[in-house]
Amino acid sequence: MGIFTRARDIIAANINALLDEAEDPEKLATMMVREMEDTLIELKASCAGAMAAKQRIQREQQDVRDRAADWTNRARRAVDKGRDALAREALQEKKRYVQRADFLDQELAQCDAVVDQYQQDIAQLEEKLETARERKRMLVQRHVRAMNKRRAQTDIRRMETSEVFARFDDVERHIDRMEAEADLVNFGRRPGLREEIDALDDDGDIDAELKRMKAETRTPPDLPA
Repeated sequence: MGIFTRARDIIAANINALLDEAEDPEKLATMMVREMEDTLIELKASCAGAMAAKQRIQREQQDVRDRAADWTNRARRAVDKGRDALAREALQEKKRYVQRADFLDQELAQCDAVVDQYQQDIAQLEEKLETARERKRMLVQRHVRAMNKRRAQTDIRRMETSEVFARFDDVERHIDRMEAEADLVNFGRRPGLREEIDALDDDGDIDAELKRMKAETRTPPDLPA
């Protein structure tokens, strides 16, 4: 397939439709971007070659025109000297260069058309490539989000299984057992002398309040005057 044909096929392709219908759009987008980049490199190289050929034709055109002008001057000099035969030969040489110049004009016009076509295809392909790269970037982001979401959902489902909650129950029972063992450390142990004395201080406020309540109960109510 020629470079022009491949480039125009890519330019004419509906990228969005192709990606929407693909089984693996991310993979297809990667392939499309790579194909466009390779084609773009070839297009630019071909365009550079066509532009170099154009410059070569233009240089030859100038040389041919200069030679035609030179033979024109030679023919005039021959006429001035009365050498018509030499003048005729000079004009024959001039005609040959004029014909060559006409051919180069046609070749240059064709070369201009080729360069213009290359430049148009390059511009359109660069625009297409930018679109493909943007779609690829979006697809990669969607793929990453989908993977993260699936991983999160998997973790959530795993956390919701009875096995996980059974582990929590085991931990809770272990903590209950540790708390019970801590409560039993001093269970049944007779308090020491220091603790008994401290307990007397703690009960002092209660005894004072109880005494006050008893006194209030024994006080007779006030008689009316």
